[in-house]
Amino acid sequence: TIRNTTADQYAGAAADEIEDARVYAEIIRQWSTLHPEFSFLPRKFKIAVTGAARDRAAVKTHDIGLTIRRDATGAPGFEVFVGGGQGRTPMIAETIRPFLPIRHLLSYLEAILRVYNQLGRRDNIYKARIKILVGETGMELFRDMVEEEWERIREGALLLPDHEIERIRAHFAPPPYERLEDASDAHPEDPDFVLWARRCVVAHKVPGYAIVNISLKPVGGVPGDVTAGQMEALALLADQYSFGEIRVAHEQNLVFAHVRQADLPALWRALGDHDLATPNVGLVSDIIACPSLDYCNLANARSIPVARGISDRFADMRRQHDIGELTVNVSGCINACGHHHVANIGILGVDKKGREFYQVTLGGRADEDAAIGGIIGPAFAEDEIVDAVESVIAVYLDHRADGEDFVETYARIGDTPFREKLYATD
Repeated sequence: TIRNTTADQYAGAAADEIEDARVYAEIIRQWSTLHPEFSFLPRKFKIAVTGAARDRAAVKTHDIGLTIRRDATGAPGFEVFVGGGQGRTPMIAETIRPFLPIRHLLSYLEAILRVYNQLGRRDNIYKARIKILVGETGMELFRDMVEEEWERIREGALLLPDHEIERIRAHFAPPPYERLEDASDAHPEDPDFVLWARRCVVAHKVPGYAIVNISLKPVGGVPGDVTAGQMEALALLADQYSFGEIRVAHEQNLVFAHVRQADLPALWRALGDHDLATPNVGLVSDIIACPSLDYCNLANARSIPVARGISDRFADMRRQHDIGELTVNVSGCINACGHHHVANIGILGVDKKGREFYQVTLGGRADEDAAIGGIIGPAFAEDEIVDAVESVIAVYLDHRADGEDFVETYARIGDTPFREKLYATD
């Protein structure tokens, strides 16, 4: 069936968004839940929506991805992507329609699902996703089939009326903001606070407010874990500082979406009291990791000890900030629950005659320029993988030009310097 539709964790608050993606995620949820025609699809189906040019929802790694755009007149609509996914056959979704008017959202989704439901393979679970169908038919032919089906239904009962959109939008009404002046210049000059604010605080669309990311990646901790005591504290802090709202990001962190800028120092201190103020969001220790062999019977290797080992190796927060933004993701098997394919440095656990080894991919990314990382070479043993990650980062730092991030440097210099460093022999 169609799984929960996901959206940008900053939706409704981000300074850079065109429209609130949650509204359309909810519309899709209401249309898709218990949909009688799509209750026995060839395989699971995932849809993601983002409302900003900066993709924080990884829409191109989904079966269908939607990015809100504006046309030449300024009217909002969607760029529609189809055929993304990870797992054993990772693919980046392609644009099937550059601009879709909002009123046609559900009819176009229905057309895509009908083509997939009719032609998607049911004889092989590994080839049953829509990405395989798109890959085998080619985007041009797949688009033609979708457009033909869409022409039959586009003006029918699935047209989205404005009053229905507004009804849904009312459920996502903004909280009762105060009229505030910008207070960012009034913050303390404590270097630890400055470091935290630089990594964990994001611009808000309303003057005087900020978005706060709460890292669940303390040095040496289990990525994404939170204790019952921490959750109780977070609930109280959300009531006090964020209108009672806590969001979850796919990076395994939490978000307070609406915090008064004047309250940031107090919130930072309170989070620190509960070991929730690590200033590493988007840095090397902000690792996505699946539960892996410690919990999952599909896994070939453990992810959590690898993530903790990397976190310990880069425990110096100043060093992390010097390295800059960098994504490291770890999966314990080819199903890619840790999103290793789209990490700058991806790590995949594999089994070799009962021993845990780790394959490294480089150059992936999950944003608007999404890309699948390339395998750099033979896998590393469990006691070698943390050293391998450090070697990759060392090559990056040796070669990066001013202002370059990891992917830009990797694209410019290629994989040869990394391979030479990783597989050098005495």
